[in-house]
Amino acid sequence: AGKPLIKASRATVINTESPAATVDIGSMVKTIQKANVTINCQVAGVPEAKVTWFKNKVKLSSTHHLRDGLLFIGNVSLSDQGLYSCKAANLHGEVTESSQLLVLEPPRPLPYLEELTAVLTNAGPSTHSVLTSPSGTKLTVSPGSSAIIGCAVDGHPTPNITWLFSGEPLSLRHELLAAGRILQILNVSDFTDGEFSCLAQNEAGSLTQIMSLAIQEYRWSVDKLTACSASCGHRGVQLPLLRCLLDGAEVNTSYCRETPKPSLQPIACNRRDCPSRWMVTSWSPCTRSCGGGLQTRRVTCQRLTVKGSSVPMSNEACAQVSKRPVDTQNCNRQPCVEWVASSWGQCNGPCIGPRLAVQHRQIFCQTKDGASVSSDQCSSLPRPLSTQNCWTDVCGVHWRVSLWTVCTATCGNYGFQSRRVDCVHIRTNKPVMEHHCSWRPRPANWQRCNITPCENGTLLRGEEAERCRSRKEGRVISQKRSTGPC
Repeated sequence: AGKPLIKASRATVINTESPAATVDIGSMVKTIQKANVTINCQVAGVPEAKVTWFKNKVKLSSTHHLRDGLLFIGNVSLSDQGLYSCKAANLHGEVTESSQLLVLEPPRPLPYLEELTAVLTNAGPSTHSVLTSPSGTKLTVSPGSSAIIGCAVDGHPTPNITWLFSGEPLSLRHELLAAGRILQILNVSDFTDGEFSCLAQNEAGSLTQIMSLAIQEYRWSVDKLTACSASCGHRGVQLPLLRCLLDGAEVNTSYCRETPKPSLQPIACNRRDCPSRWMVTSWSPCTRSCGGGLQTRRVTCQRLTVKGSSVPMSNEACAQVSKRPVDTQNCNRQPCVEWVASSWGQCNGPCIGPRLAVQHRQIFCQTKDGASVSSDQCSSLPRPLSTQNCWTDVCGVHWRVSLWTVCTATCGNYGFQSRRVDCVHIRTNKPVMEHHCSWRPRPANWQRCNITPCENGTLLRGEEAERCRSRKEGRVISQKRSTGPC
């Protein structure tokens, strides 16, 4: 006789596959959902003990299939998790043992990931987002952009996330957000085309979701051609149009600058004989420069062959295709015009030289028959002068000089001579105002003369005259007295 005893276990039982599991009280039980779990509480003691079951310290009712110390939990769900206790009691006392029941939920995919929205709000416009999936998703991005990849999974306990690229742990630059459920790639160009996978694991199992990354490449395209340069003959060519494409869309050619350009070869097109057609030469020069003339050209019917030669054809062959071009036409139908000048007007103006007076005349543009027309119609012709310099009697003057007078001395430094200088009219030889001759330098009217040394003791005429003038003015020229008369 004594206090009851409970057969307890300290094992951890993990059931991830079986539809049913039976454990002794005291064990840790981890099981998948929908399994049936039986907990055995085997009690010994005299007198026989009464067994009571609790869940999280709350007494369980008999609806939980309680019998013979067994607790049956059928079709386990997350709500069945908790601490299950078995209490055995008799007159001598009571004892309690407990088992923790954890319900495992293997990782499973979710259709959305709430944390992704918040991350995208702070991302730039060139950021692309995608969720991984068990069957695989695909993301195609341009070089240099960024990408946010979400691993939307659920499970119990919360799965651990491991990211892989092409089956290997990530080694290139990246960031993990939201407890590893979001992978942020700041520059997809750091990676190559490949497969990202997120491995979600917990005690109930694992789940792999994948996403294929395709980085668009800028490439040159020559899939379009220019229009053919000729509709027939031997020279028709088309040139390939070089375009820069990104995922089939044309972009600025600067994006392809690091990509080698393909060689561009012209492509022959429309190489066939041309239909018969009229061929014309250039117009001949006009037979008249004004007043209406004629010019002609040669018109023939020919056919250009694929070899590049022109073959003469009958006029009827071209007439079926188009009307024959004209071979004559009028030309230079504008009236003939000329400059006409009136007589010169009077010669007017002050003379400061022989030809600085001016005279004017009127210049007119008129037709050959004398009708006046606008000066613009004569603009292509040399225009006669309407103003010119002229000469009058008033301008016919010159400086007239007389003969030099006799020198005032025969030697020494004081001899001089003079002459008369007048401005006179050429025709009348009469003096006029000197300013009429000012266009020409005025001749000198005096100069020194006979500047040679005199003999000793001899007073020259010029010196004598100068000394007499000085005496009259009270001046002394020399200390030596002069013996000559004053």
